[in-house]
Amino acid sequence: MALFSFQFSNLLGTVYRCGNLNFTCDGNSVISPVGNRVTVFDLKNNKSSTLPLATRYNVKCVGLSPDGRLAIIVDEGGDALLVSLVCRSVLHHFHFKGSVHSVSFSPDGRKFVVTKGNIAQMYHAPGRKREFNAFVLDKTYFGPYDETTCIDWTDDSRCFAVGSKDTSTWVFGAERWDNLIYYALGGHKDAIVACFFESGSLDLYTISQGGALCVWQCDTSPEGLRPKAPTGWKADLLQGEEEEEEEREEETTVRGKTAPAPEEQQGKVKYSRLAKYFFNKEGDFNNLTAAAFHKKTHLLVTGFASGIFHLHELPEFNLIHSLSISDQRVASIAVNGSGDWIAFGCAGLGQLLVWEWQSESYVLKQQGHFNSMVSLAYSPDGQYIVTGGDDGKVKVWNTLSGFCFVTFTEHSSGVTGVTFTATGYVIVTSSMDGTVRAFDLHRYRNFRTFTSPRPTQFSCVAVDCSGEVVSAGAQDSFGVFIWSMQTGRLLDVLSGHEGPISSLCFSPVKSVLASASWDRTVRLWDMADSWRTTETLGLTSDALAVTFRPDGAELAVATLNSQITFWDPENAVQTGSIEGRHDLKTGRKELDKVTAKHSAKGKAFTALCYSADGQSVLAGGMSKFVCIYHVKEQILRKKFEISRNLSLDAMEEFLNRRKMTEFGNLALIDQDAGAEDGVAIPLPGVKKGDMSSRHLKPEIRVTSLRFSPTGRCWAATTTEGLLVYSLDAQMLFDPFELDTDVTPARIRAAVRQQDLTRAILMAFRLNERTLLQEVLESVPWDEVEVVSSSLPELYVEKVLEFLASSFEVSRHLEFYLIWTQKLLLVHGQKLKSRAGKVLPAVQFLQKSIQRHLDGVSKLCDWNRYNIQYALAVSEQRGIKRPSEPLGSEEEADASDDDDTLHPLGEGQEDGDRQLV
Repeated sequence: MALFSFQFSNLLGTVYRCGNLNFTCDGNSVISPVGNRVTVFDLKNNKSSTLPLATRYNVKCVGLSPDGRLAIIVDEGGDALLVSLVCRSVLHHFHFKGSVHSVSFSPDGRKFVVTKGNIAQMYHAPGRKREFNAFVLDKTYFGPYDETTCIDWTDDSRCFAVGSKDTSTWVFGAERWDNLIYYALGGHKDAIVACFFESGSLDLYTISQGGALCVWQCDTSPEGLRPKAPTGWKADLLQGEEEEEEEREEETTVRGKTAPAPEEQQGKVKYSRLAKYFFNKEGDFNNLTAAAFHKKTHLLVTGFASGIFHLHELPEFNLIHSLSISDQRVASIAVNGSGDWIAFGCAGLGQLLVWEWQSESYVLKQQGHFNSMVSLAYSPDGQYIVTGGDDGKVKVWNTLSGFCFVTFTEHSSGVTGVTFTATGYVIVTSSMDGTVRAFDLHRYRNFRTFTSPRPTQFSCVAVDCSGEVVSAGAQDSFGVFIWSMQTGRLLDVLSGHEGPISSLCFSPVKSVLASASWDRTVRLWDMADSWRTTETLGLTSDALAVTFRPDGAELAVATLNSQITFWDPENAVQTGSIEGRHDLKTGRKELDKVTAKHSAKGKAFTALCYSADGQSVLAGGMSKFVCIYHVKEQILRKKFEISRNLSLDAMEEFLNRRKMTEFGNLALIDQDAGAEDGVAIPLPGVKKGDMSSRHLKPEIRVTSLRFSPTGRCWAATTTEGLLVYSLDAQMLFDPFELDTDVTPARIRAAVRQQDLTRAILMAFRLNERTLLQEVLESVPWDEVEVVSSSLPELYVEKVLEFLASSFEVSRHLEFYLIWTQKLLLVHGQKLKSRAGKVLPAVQFLQKSIQRHLDGVSKLCDWNRYNIQYALAVSEQRGIKRPSEPLGSEEEADASDDDDTLHPLGEGQEDGDRQLV
């Protein structure tokens, strides 16, 4: 298995953290910042994908170019990435030397403005011409006394407005205009949240945090702006280069005046306030936190700290409707190009919602885990991932679309373990609330609840290969509880451990349960022999995780002394060990008194799993690294750095010396305690936020690891979210038994000579995907059986893997199904003898075919229902029925009982079932 070719594929489990939302130009996708990454949610095709890039800190703001090809991503530290959304790659790095609040491109795409501190800087937009530096500063605008917060451009890109926390709004010109002087627009008592220009006009709307809207009218149209004519020596075009450079330096700085003199305002552009409206009525204090304006439809959307949003029509300020979408503050709002869809981001709960306001329905409704994710499990076919979190929720994610389609909220405390049964339609979870629950993925309900005679906290859960026996380990009573899935009755309580149970695992092939405990032992329990302890494996330290190899012939145990030991479960003999202390490399937290090198002695691997072929083992723990070891050679094969986000704690090995003072570490000082986004609900009478609130800097860690049964990807639950790593499909050249005689020309020559078997073998030795597809599709469908029977056994597995990957992208469904059928019929017995080795390829094939089966079956059911409806309507109108309906009554009844769920999983969150 090419473990070195695994690359970051997608980020699940988290849909929004902080920053501003953006719609793409076509209005069908939402760009959402998630931590230090950016995820694109395709609403039309029901898919999500995370860009293969990451910033150094959490993303603060994202600016999208008007043509949708470029994006500027700025993090909290002021570092910017220029990203091509077409090729999904980073084009340029830049540092703004300060915290940037917002970034916005001009409508013509030639300039962009960033607000940094109390200034606004305008840059030449990159991509127009080939240049060494993609970010060229054009002008710097001064005027506000406090931090600038928002930007908006006129339609013709001649002017832009900047809002500030000092309650003022400034209108600046992108060029030097003779009749436009820069001064402040007041009228507010709180910080400016947003400012918007009217379409095709210089008229302005300003919105403050206190819930006030000011309508400003300009006495000049955009066409009435006069360019500033050069005077004196500036008008002489024959001046030398030194004077031109001097002029250019003077024009790079623009300073506004708060209150210009009356004689300066004569003949200049003037603003007058037409009206002032208030969102908060009857003195109800509710901070306005976000706003968006659609210029074509004059639609204003405002969000508040209580989770309520308003829709108004401007300039009359007519309320369209007011709804509540969350109980947390609305952090960001975006409206798509047509004005039909509105995106809301709530950072407190990690919610992302897309609302169609005309039909009052959800287009997208996703929410990640409120707290950290603790455990995960793959379904047997690899199509779904189930996650459990400290918030007590169990979520099921589709690996193809990246969306959560069902959420179970029955647990009242943190979920500690999740697993699938062998059928893939039942999820079993354990929790600290003292229950183990079984959920049905057909009906989406909790159909079994397993409890203990005395209240206990369960730390782990496991289900045997038949799905009939459920076991859970206790954290306080040191016992292992066994239940029957069919009856829900408690069968037995296995005692013998002298410490909390840390992990459980059933053998994939035998009725043997392995239990790891803090008492430095791993016990093997035989289910066929009245749960008698067959072996007790003595360890040198506390056991933290245990797992069986996919063939059940080996057992791996992770202990507290950073070791991974391998055991033969039949003979209870240790076969090897790996020392992982130096590979873990934990970072130093900001408040640690000792260095990371010495604190690593107390760190260990807490998550462990085998690869699908059983040759490697994945290990992770309280570190930013995931290590892959070769079991037989007992060496480190590769280390994956799951995150580079410095907004998380314990990311760096050494502390920053600049934060160390004679009074201690500056990290002890909470500088953001009084910020407006520090707390969601302020205390009565307090308007500056709750001063007792504290910002928590989460620590990076890996809580669970699982390899997909298909062998194509693996997933890890981390502080960042659910990270999925898959085999890189863009690998350029990975030959197999390559020879100098194997060339594309000779392969195509063999195809022309109808020597198809030799052409296929040479194509797989060269291993270029386009050439493989060309050769396989050149085989006539009636000769597939003959060609497949002549393939050597070594190449059958490679053909099956290629077919499985082709099912996901190719339109030749029937042709590849014929290939699959003939290969399995001819080589089925030989493949069965090597079941352990070829199982990942077969499961990958099953996953691809199952996806097509689900899609085609839904389409056929829809067509059948339409035909039955047409026949029923024709009968009511007195038209004679031409034939019997498709399908029998039993099939119709069965289809009626089949509850299907929409892929977006509407109404599955608590409190999301009905709008307030």
